[in-house]
Amino acid sequence: MALSFSEYRGLDAVAMAELVRSGQVTPAELLETAIARAEAVNPVLNAICHPMYEAGRVDAAAAALSAPLAGVPFLLKDITTHRRGWPMTSGSLVMRDQVSSFDSEVVKRYLAAGLVLFGRTTTPEFGYAASAESRLFGPTRNPWDLSRTAGGSSGGAAAAVAAGVVPAAQGGDAGGSIRIPASFSGLFGIKPTRARVPAGPAHGAFLGFSTTHVLSRSVRDSALLLDVTHGPDTGAPYAAPPPRRGFLAATRTRPKRLRIALQRRAFDDTPVDADCIRAIEETARLCEKLGHEVIEADLRFDHGRLREIYFVVWPMLVMHSLDQHARATGRPVRMEELETYVARLVDGARRASAGDFIAGLESMTEVSRLFRAQSDAFDLVLSPTTAQVAPQIGVLDPSNPDQDQLDAALAASVAFTQIHNVTGQPAASIPLYWTEQGIPVGSQFAARFGDEETIFALAAQLEEARPWFGRAADLSVPDARDDASHGD
Repeated sequence: MALSFSEYRGLDAVAMAELVRSGQVTPAELLETAIARAEAVNPVLNAICHPMYEAGRVDAAAAALSAPLAGVPFLLKDITTHRRGWPMTSGSLVMRDQVSSFDSEVVKRYLAAGLVLFGRTTTPEFGYAASAESRLFGPTRNPWDLSRTAGGSSGGAAAAVAAGVVPAAQGGDAGGSIRIPASFSGLFGIKPTRARVPAGPAHGAFLGFSTTHVLSRSVRDSALLLDVTHGPDTGAPYAAPPPRRGFLAATRTRPKRLRIALQRRAFDDTPVDADCIRAIEETARLCEKLGHEVIEADLRFDHGRLREIYFVVWPMLVMHSLDQHARATGRPVRMEELETYVARLVDGARRASAGDFIAGLESMTEVSRLFRAQSDAFDLVLSPTTAQVAPQIGVLDPSNPDQDQLDAALAASVAFTQIHNVTGQPAASIPLYWTEQGIPVGSQFAARFGDEETIFALAAQLEEARPWFGRAADLSVPDARDDASHGD
């Protein structure tokens, strides 16, 4: 049967796959509904930068009908995750002509799980911002308020999921890039444990900072997608501890009584918006109502060492990628092609030394050990996901003429997220609060290294206690599929 958009919107990925396996709907029918929705909303949101509809139709025709996610439409982020023959620009003018010549390991696992890939979503240049705004593609807008950003760097993925184009979309997180857009866009988004999902064969997860996973509307979709993608690939430099029973299984298990630390203060003392504090206070009360113990805490570490990591080590990795690209193409990178913020960082990286790089790596180890010595005393650490509600378009633009404003907004975006990329711990943003203006604000839960299952168990419990799946952004765009007859 053909699906109207309202019917499609009412399904998560798990439910869609169940309909495909039972023969009630085909992968092609799901895909055409997704494409119709994308065509309706993308002119407004600018979430999909590379529509690959014909490739999606090929995938739909070949989808394994017995697979865990049989026939579910899905989108890839426009950075690090390769699909043979597809463009991958990393949101950069420098990379605008790049086409992938192979499939990333995680893409192979997506296809084996039955997903139908039909496009790429927007990201800022090299993922180096908390908003999907770029000179190459322009700004991606938030479905909850078109004047605001959907976040970043996985902003296109967030906007597409929040607008109902797909039930889940791939993202990546090297400093908050899944969790920040999840918070700004009213979604569930978990950064898994370091090396939980393979980064190969072309990338090494950038020294363990970066982790691939998804943004989704339901907790169980995220859990199942982690079940079908986790595990190291050949030659992986890191490996995460294997799950005890499985991530989807964790969502079906009531958590024990948990000891939850409540962290209100930003780790760098950035001021925290009142709505972000109200969000975690409501979340803390809900956790207590569900029988968990919430304990006021103030975890601390030398934030200057964290800045050393993100303003020395990470820019040097970006600089190396640019140098590799220049060698491969024979075309030197012109600084004027880069976003203002990225050019600042690359310029600083070119002046740094090997000793600076090693010092940054040592800081990564020291900060990680200090933080985990404190946080491991608890089952979970609850904090705001970000220190601000989704800001207006332009504030987080990497080429914002007011770079001081950008720096302050970036600090507020990553004030609670970056530390978990340094430690490698799993952390998730959960959508349990909306402002009086109807803007979502996430609460972040971080667990011990390797323990996504505790996050999934609590997240499913919170989702049941305060459901958010049916809460949809009001996007007034025409959608022919809602007017079409169906079921014949």
